[in-house]
Amino acid sequence: MNPVAGSAPMKSNRRIAALVKKDLLLETRQQYTLYGILLYVASTIFVVYLSMGQPEEKTWNGLFWVIQLFVCVNAVAKSFIQENRGRMLYFYTISSARDFVLAKLLFNAMLMVLMSLLSLLVFSLLLGNPFENAFQFLLVTCLGGFSLSLVFTFLAAIAAKAQQSSALMAIMGFPVIVPQLLLLMKISTAAFSSVIQAGYWQLVLLLVGFDLLVVALAVILFPFLWKD
Repeated sequence: MNPVAGSAPMKSNRRIAALVKKDLLLETRQQYTLYGILLYVASTIFVVYLSMGQPEEKTWNGLFWVIQLFVCVNAVAKSFIQENRGRMLYFYTISSARDFVLAKLLFNAMLMVLMSLLSLLVFSLLLGNPFENAFQFLLVTCLGGFSLSLVFTFLAAIAAKAQQSSALMAIMGFPVIVPQLLLLMKISTAAFSSVIQAGYWQLVLLLVGFDLLVVALAVILFPFLWKD
């Protein structure tokens, strides 16, 4: 066995872990993302509560995922946009394109899962929890936060190379994120009923397959942006 070939994946994993740790340290030091999003979620849900009280199941489910969309835009989409040219040149010298984009995907996935769970907590406190299976909806929330973060991280990597990055993200993200939101709403609907719908696991596998496709596209396409 070639020791050099065996050590390459270990070095790659260490670089990914170091990049994730770097983003985690920056996030914990600044903390404006966490508090800003918590304020946004709490104020939005409070306004909804004042205007319509505790809504019915379908309205509750739709509001939850729409708010998760805006939470993801605020929490995840800035990951590449905030990196200036000097930082990118530094990362170019110490890391590969694959390790860098995988570290971004991993960190943003963890951040968005945390934000989704906090949003679910605030939703349950102010708007109630009309679902029959709370644990099932909790799992779907984690899966949904993970999926949304992958899409917007990939879009942010592309948009960061453009001048009008925010506008470009909105244009590219709309046709991609709407089907994913509809799929998440369909999957999470099962948590509001005691009976599992037919084709439920096929929808879950479809969402997982979509996530794998986004990761594959990011790993394949990001090196071309990395060289720019």
